[in-house]
Amino acid sequence: MRFMKRLLLFIIVIGTGYYIVTQTTMIPPTLIDRVKDKTLELMDMNELKKHFQEEENDLPEKEVEKLAIQEDLFSWIGKDPAALEKELGEAVRKDLSPYGYTWWVYTNHTSEYIQFGIANNEIQTIYVAGDDLYLETLEVGQSYASVAEHYSFAHEVRYEKGASFYTFHLTEEDLMRRPLVKLADDLFLQFYFDTYTNTLSSVRIATVDTLLSQLSYEIEYRGELPTEPELSTQEWEKVDRGMEQQVFDITNIMRYRFDKPSLKWAEDIQQVAFMHSKDMADQDYFSHESLDGRGLKERLAEKDVEYQAAGENIASQYPDAPDAMEGWLNSEGHRNVLLDEQFTHLGVGVYRLYFTQNFSRFP
Repeated sequence: MRFMKRLLLFIIVIGTGYYIVTQTTMIPPTLIDRVKDKTLELMDMNELKKHFQEEENDLPEKEVEKLAIQEDLFSWIGKDPAALEKELGEAVRKDLSPYGYTWWVYTNHTSEYIQFGIANNEIQTIYVAGDDLYLETLEVGQSYASVAEHYSFAHEVRYEKGASFYTFHLTEEDLMRRPLVKLADDLFLQFYFDTYTNTLSSVRIATVDTLLSQLSYEIEYRGELPTEPELSTQEWEKVDRGMEQQVFDITNIMRYRFDKPSLKWAEDIQQVAFMHSKDMADQDYFSHESLDGRGLKERLAEKDVEYQAAGENIASQYPDAPDAMEGWLNSEGHRNVLLDEQFTHLGVGVYRLYFTQNFSRFP
């Protein structure tokens, strides 16, 4: 799956008899032909570490219910999911992914969020956000420089098996925002950094097959790539609904981290967001404005949605919901909408890797 990841922001604020529109665009790098941010200063690793040499954020302590994980997360890779259910109980949801595994989602909806990717009756990947990463050497809010002291970040990460090899090539932006390290023979750790605070936001642990299935980095290889599952229409619907809920959950996890009020799910706005994602996919375009000229204001009006303020984030072809969320967090305009404390409700629409977030404040 070779794709271009795209983000676009559109926010419309409705006041008394007037509205304000601001717009920015970000096109993240493709996997093959990387489009580099011209404002990004290229630097070697020593300069990069110096660039991020800041004190760690001291996030305020909050009293919340904790997930009862007793083991370091690394130890869960390869385990039978029955052991996971025995320790943590039943998952909040089980969301189908487009890569052959199913996400078991555990969250307390405020400070902790974990997705366990399960295929062939074993845990193959884990994504964790929230205050506690359950990893001995890592924690949310840890500075880039501090993490880099424990893990060696490089432009190339290589995996070999027999006559086959796979080399992941990381750009300067990758090194700043989502460096990758090889932990063991076929186990990798992907870091997501918040480049506005220069601190760790979340992590993903993955086997090599899981990592290769998403093709999140430019790759040079000799051998075979995992076969991409062919999903039916019904299976895609399950994937889309699961990713919508993941975007909603992770949005509130991120807002909690920055002391912003949680958002409530809005079904009518979800329908507006979904139809826009579907329209972009069906009509092969990427914009806040539909091909017939309708914008967010018109789409909300068509569904008779009443609101005082509304905002929209869209993204395209990110491999999954966590990756799209970290992309929005690291784009100034999208981040402003994502963390805007005026909003009270959120509807999320996902269709075939087109993502739309519609935020609102009700009267």
